[in-house]
Amino acid sequence: MQTMGTLAPLVIRCGAVGDQVLLTPLLHLLRRRYGQPCRLIGSGAWMAPLLAGNPDVQQLLTLRSRRAPYLFDASQRRLVAALRTMPPCPVYVCDHHMMEKLRWLLTRAGIPAERCVYVADFQTDTQIHWVDLWLQFGETTPAAFNGSAAPSNPSDRWLAPRLFVADADRADCEHWLRTRGFDDHPLILLQPGNKRTLKRGRLGQVGDDKAWPVARWAALAATLAQQVPGARVILCGAPPEAAFLREIRAQANSSAVHVAAEDLPMRRLLALCEIAQAMVSVDTGPAHIAAALGCPLIVLYGDAPPRNWIPRSASGSDVIPLGGPPVSERVDAIALDDVLAAWGRLIRRASTTTHSRPPPSY
Repeated sequence: MQTMGTLAPLVIRCGAVGDQVLLTPLLHLLRRRYGQPCRLIGSGAWMAPLLAGNPDVQQLLTLRSRRAPYLFDASQRRLVAALRTMPPCPVYVCDHHMMEKLRWLLTRAGIPAERCVYVADFQTDTQIHWVDLWLQFGETTPAAFNGSAAPSNPSDRWLAPRLFVADADRADCEHWLRTRGFDDHPLILLQPGNKRTLKRGRLGQVGDDKAWPVARWAALAATLAQQVPGARVILCGAPPEAAFLREIRAQANSSAVHVAAEDLPMRRLLALCEIAQAMVSVDTGPAHIAAALGCPLIVLYGDAPPRNWIPRSASGSDVIPLGGPPVSERVDAIALDDVLAAWGRLIRRASTTTHSRPPPSY
């Protein structure tokens, strides 16, 4: 048996940006229990910039596809080769989908079942928030390592995700704000797109339960620009969403509304969320980033229940959910007036409350 302090847990979570943000409390808990930072297997090149500076992560491995046949997917073969070189360690499989393929890959890498625990075998409460589920899951121990993990302390259990912004990120963001003429202005972030929009552009809104009409985004942007003196309303997104965001800006017809889809890499987005006055977003990854960095937030929900998915803020900044079951199952059921009313509540609360970034606890 290996002693506590010599084990680097292996965590598998092939989710989207928001999924990985919500996973950070688990990574912290496992680091505290086993004494070493985690190795993390995920499915996006964005993982490295998202988790840069996180002391709970020592290595990132990428699995591009679980669906492709093993012989036709180089990322699966590279992963198996990397796993074969790792010393024995506890494995936490945090994916619910394609479980048999993941079990097969781990077996092929020579990792026996007694070193692994699977959230699909563990979860029984579907009403629980993801952070709470991960903390419960992190208290389990694979059979092969019974007695090798320390019991957790309350300080080991983060009840909200945390991300880390470096001084270099802040300097880069400040430079970008100056070049765009945004410095010394209140910054309001709007995140209209989600993963489906990112993959298929404007057509991604067809049948998308998270899609809010362009006209409402435009009206919201124009109204907020008028209500907040000197504000700059920044339409956030990735490069494939640029045309979609330009359509919103055109309909807003306001010089205070700007598109930032082509010059907002991940690290700059993190630094921007840290200083923005507030964000309005559909239920997607940047909403979780904003909350983790203390940005007051309104989230528009489709068919995902907020009780499971609502972003959590470690600093106590406000998060207001709108829509979602049982109220509605499509974002386009949310009226513009509902969002503006929530905005009023958000700003009133923010004006009477002081939030600060939570100190690291290591």
